Amino acid sequence: MTSTQSPAHPCTGCGASVAFAPGTTVMRCPYCGLEQQIGPPVRQHVREFSFDAFLAKPRVQTLAPHRFSCPGCGARTESDALSRACQFCGTPLVADVGDDSQIAPEAVLPFALDRDGARQALRAWVKSRWFAPNRLKKVSEAETMKSTYLPHWTYDAHTVSDYTGQRGEHYYVTTTHTDSNGNRKTRRERRTRWYPAGGRVSRGFDDVLVAATRQVSFERLTALQPWPLGHARPFDARYVTGHHSLRYDIEPQAGLDLAKQVMAEVIHDDCRRDIGGDAQRVHSVDTSYSDVTFKLVLLPVWAGNYLFGGKTYQVLINGANGEVQGDRPYSVLKIVAAVLAAVVVLAGAGFWLYQRYGA
Repeated sequence: MTSTQSPAHPCTGCGASVAFAPGTTVMRCPYCGLEQQIGPPVRQHVREFSFDAFLAKPRVQTLAPHRFSCPGCGARTESDALSRACQFCGTPLVADVGDDSQIAPEAVLPFALDRDGARQALRAWVKSRWFAPNRLKKVSEAETMKSTYLPHWTYDAHTVSDYTGQRGEHYYVTTTHTDSNGNRKTRRERRTRWYPAGGRVSRGFDDVLVAATRQVSFERLTALQPWPLGHARPFDARYVTGHHSLRYDIEPQAGLDLAKQVMAEVIHDDCRRDIGGDAQRVHSVDTSYSDVTFKLVLLPVWAGNYLFGGKTYQVLINGANGEVQGDRPYSVLKIVAAVLAAVVVLAGAGFWLYQRYGA
């Protein structure tokens, strides 16, 4: 596959495409090594947008000159590079000629971890996997790892919640009972008196983070947290040069529904604290939302997959702090050996106790 397009960000020395160098503020040419400093952004602050007016949010056709659709997992990516395989499932990519437009990203958290740093994080993760086959150590040298920006929505909101429930207060009573030998015994038992409760709580939410893609499980992306969102910068295309960008497939409306689920858990805890007492029951919560704002932010992930034993496994590395999450195989022999060792230890302990104390 070849390209007839000129580089979006050409090197001033040799004309090749430059790429953002993770952990720096420069774009570096992979061929001649010339560096170009990324100047201050046009905007100094990341903006939030009113959700009610989100249709007016600027939309973009693409973030990079090349767009790809994966026929395997459905991921849609953009890149300055000509990628030949999907970083999520390993399937060969095909050109994406769709003409849909998306909401433009407002912020980007630049990569702090370069490829060598990602390899070191992966190598440490592999070594810490108990019961993994010894051959898994070769994964630390995998070349399929690609630096990819994953889309996320963030939401701000002010909430007011009216709730109903019950407040429980503990008290103790002394009871008598007959034991197995016919002796009467007394004991102290805890009881709870329940009283009706209701009230109103309010809270302001800031940057509730919701993944905007289904290509990676929410559980895995949540496990990559925390993200240093305070270091996010106003979006500048120079930070994504030389890297891949996954297009979002969860619209802002669906993202807000997911964000409200996250908020609901916090609000439920607020209601319990407001009820007070020794125990609480929350029966109903009616929440109203105001001043809802949102933005699209791109977060850095080293994404890759490896083939082991005829099966494909996915690995993700947080490009900001090196946290690793991924699939891994298990060694049946190691698991069996561990079980047998545990049985031997328990049998030895039992024999020692028998010798010391008898039956």
